[in-house]
Amino acid sequence: MGLDAFPFHIHLEVVGVVAALVIGYVYGLRRLAVRHAPRGEPAVTSRQIAWFTAGVSLFAGVEMWPVHDIGEGSLYSFHMVEHLVLALLVPPALLKGTPWWLLRLLVKPVIPLLRLATRPIVALVAFNAVFALMHSPAVVAAMLGSPPVHLILHVAMMGTAVLMWWPVLGPIPDLPRLTPLMAMGYLFLQSLIPTIPASFLTFADEPVYAVYETLPRLWGLSVLDDQLIAGLIMKIGGGIILWTAIAVVYFKWAFEEERASGLRRAKASPR
Repeated sequence: MGLDAFPFHIHLEVVGVVAALVIGYVYGLRRLAVRHAPRGEPAVTSRQIAWFTAGVSLFAGVEMWPVHDIGEGSLYSFHMVEHLVLALLVPPALLKGTPWWLLRLLVKPVIPLLRLATRPIVALVAFNAVFALMHSPAVVAAMLGSPPVHLILHVAMMGTAVLMWWPVLGPIPDLPRLTPLMAMGYLFLQSLIPTIPASFLTFADEPVYAVYETLPRLWGLSVLDDQLIAGLIMKIGGGIILWTAIAVVYFKWAFEEERASGLRRAKASPR
């Protein structure tokens, strides 16, 4: 069976979500910036716009044809790609792409709740509990059989993913980010946790998700091979994303330390 089994079509609900995100973003920058953006600072930077655009594009890319359709109708490996992008790429991109003053305005009513929910251990447990639940056989079958369940679980995963990334990015002053050393340790721990369910998929000698045995096999890929690829995507793909984030935190920290050291030496040197 080839890709022609999944003819191109538009997912109107995804178009609606993307439109809402873009319209809300533009409205916030054009209307709310006048009253709420700090004076002396740009309302938004070109880098932030690029991050936001990347986040929205990634979201649309995995929720539209063909990735979503293949993941829901044939290959679990595509479903895994969808989940990793929604959990590990889209949330940090949207957080980095939203100016801190606009994000603070959006979350201001729930800052006390966020203060609890973004504590590292709480955020880590919440995200991984939802992520593990979404990859249990019964829940996978429920998602494929019910679009509303699929939607609710995707929202839950992305919501807890935002909480998971929050301590690392610290996008608003009210809830400061972790120190670089703590952030690297936090991300390292997060990189280890998915290896457990990934190992079950990689080393299983029989199908874990019976529902995928009933679906047509795209490109002749067997259920076990598809399952193996999904496990490798979870383990290696997720690891690459998280270790890249660790590297970014480290090099940014090293650069800032070197710059601070240079300033101290410049002040201490005789004129």
